[in-house]
Amino acid sequence: MINNKGYNPWLLGTLLLLVLVFSVAFSLIVGAVTIPFETFKEAFIDFDTTNQLHQVLINVRLPRILGAVVVGVSLSISGALMQGITQNPLADSGLLGINAGAGLGLALMFAFFPNATYWFILLACFLGAAVSVGFIYLVTSSRRRTMTPLRLTLAGAGISALFIACSQAVALQFNLNRDITFWSIGGISAISWSQLRLVLPFFLIALIAAILNSPAITILRFGDDTAISLGKKPHWTRLTATVIVLILSGLSVAVVGSISFVGLIVPHILRNFVGENYRYLVPLSGLGGGLLVVWADLVARIINPPFETPFGIITALIGIPFFIYLSRRGGLRL
Repeated sequence: MINNKGYNPWLLGTLLLLVLVFSVAFSLIVGAVTIPFETFKEAFIDFDTTNQLHQVLINVRLPRILGAVVVGVSLSISGALMQGITQNPLADSGLLGINAGAGLGLALMFAFFPNATYWFILLACFLGAAVSVGFIYLVTSSRRRTMTPLRLTLAGAGISALFIACSQAVALQFNLNRDITFWSIGGISAISWSQLRLVLPFFLIALIAAILNSPAITILRFGDDTAISLGKKPHWTRLTATVIVLILSGLSVAVVGSISFVGLIVPHILRNFVGENYRYLVPLSGLGGGLLVVWADLVARIINPPFETPFGIITALIGIPFFIYLSRRGGLRL
């Protein structure tokens, strides 16, 4: 089916998927140590525990890159869903303070439960993200003023600044600067198979729920009355999407820390191809987000060898000019 932008979304999705698979394979080979292609094939066909390159490929790079894909998909879909349910073109889990709330939950867990398992760290991130969303909607739910994109963005910026300050205060009080800094700049290098095994069930459930919920979000663009007349429940749609965003944002912070702009950039780019049809925009945003984060991580690894540049800096260098461009184009209207 050709959509109203003139592009075939199935063909575009297939292309993005193929490019993502190629990018994952390329990122596995390239790094501080370049792995020969023959060794790459052998590691997957006949893994040798005594071969150091096999160990690097399977136990270091592969979980790291798969983690990058999970984070990219999660953040991009979160951004697309938030833009749909708030009608805010600048919505993003980082810009609206959700990541900062998850980061505060992480800091409190480090402070009061330093020996907590990764399961409890993940739970703390979910709860922190939920508190952040609650604050944002409390601040913007005034009866006298409508919740415009500008007010929602400013409220998110204020909540984000508050939670970041609280996280820093907790870090100083409990001497957690090293741990918090690693997460806050987007630490992806320490992702392990054990973390992925814990995160993947939440990720897959939220991903499936997001895809199933995406047609209802498209209808929200035409107003609640239209949605109700078509048999939809707008409040239920927004609540479901918000829970999905909390799960995806929380697990992203638990894995790599607070990363902004991924959820802002990717959905906007793909709207040029599929318009506002969230049935296509949500899954395509996931593929595009995974692709962006994989390449950001690869650039971060090779830009300044033998040292790594935090890949959160790479996404910020891309995202800040993009944010300014959207604002000047008319993304912020009172």
